[in-house]
Amino acid sequence: MPRIVHLAETASTNADAMRLGLSGEELPLWVIADTQTGGRGRSGRAWVSEPGNLHASVAFRSDAPLEKAGQLSLLAGIAVIDAVRATMDLAPGTELRLKWPNDILIGSAKAGGILVESTSVRAGPGFLAILGFGLNLISAPDSLGRAVTALSQHGKSPEPLVFLEMLSEKVAFWLGRWQAGEGFAAIREAWMERAGAIGERITINTAAGLLSATYQGLSETGALRADVGGTIKEISYGDVMLVDQIARDGTP
Repeated sequence: MPRIVHLAETASTNADAMRLGLSGEELPLWVIADTQTGGRGRSGRAWVSEPGNLHASVAFRSDAPLEKAGQLSLLAGIAVIDAVRATMDLAPGTELRLKWPNDILIGSAKAGGILVESTSVRAGPGFLAILGFGLNLISAPDSLGRAVTALSQHGKSPEPLVFLEMLSEKVAFWLGRWQAGEGFAAIREAWMERAGAIGERITINTAAGLLSATYQGLSETGALRADVGGTIKEISYGDVMLVDQIARDGTP
C-alpha cells in the first residue's frame, strides 16, 4: 500500500496531492480527508463533501505521453466499480455502472465522480498525474437538481479507509494493464463492460449546443462514440445525460 496522508479537513485533496507531488514527495501518494471545504468536480463545479463519504486523491508519475492523460479518467472509473464490488454486497438489482467520462452511477442516479489533473512541471520524464475520487458511501447531497444516491442505500457500505485500501489496489492493477497508454484497448473494453448498453439514448451538451444521440461505445482513443441523426460522431468533451435522467429530474 502506498503512503497515505490522512487529513481531518482540507480544501481539496486534489490540490494537496498536486502540491505534495510537485514538492518531491515519494510517489505514489494518497491523500484522504474526512471532509473537504472546496471539493471540485469536472469543469470547476463544486463537489459536496460530507463526512463519512470518500474524498481522496492519488498522485503518481506516468511515463505516458501527456495527451493520453484523459484516458486516466476512464481507468479510474473502472477501479471504483471494481473496488465497490470487492468491498460490499450490493442489493439484488442494483445497477452499478459508469457514464462517460467520469461518473459513477447506480441506475441513473449519480453516486460519485472522478477528477483527473496532470502537469509536466515536476522534473523527470512523463508527467505528474492526480486522480481525485468523490464517492457517496453513506450519504448523498440534497437539492442538486439531479438524481443522486449513496452506496449505503444499496447495501452495507465500507468505511472510507477500508474502501481506499481496495481502491488503491484496483488503481495499481489497471495502471499496470494500461501500460502508459500502450494497453488502452484493455481499458476501453473493461470500461464498456461496466457502462450502459449500446443504443442507450443520451443527450450531449457540447460547445456547439445540445445533441440528441444514442450511445455507441468508446473510440480507440477514449472519446465517446455517439449516433447523432444517423451519423457516428466522436465526442472528446461534453456533458452527457441519460434521457431517463432528464425525464425524471426535469433538467438537462
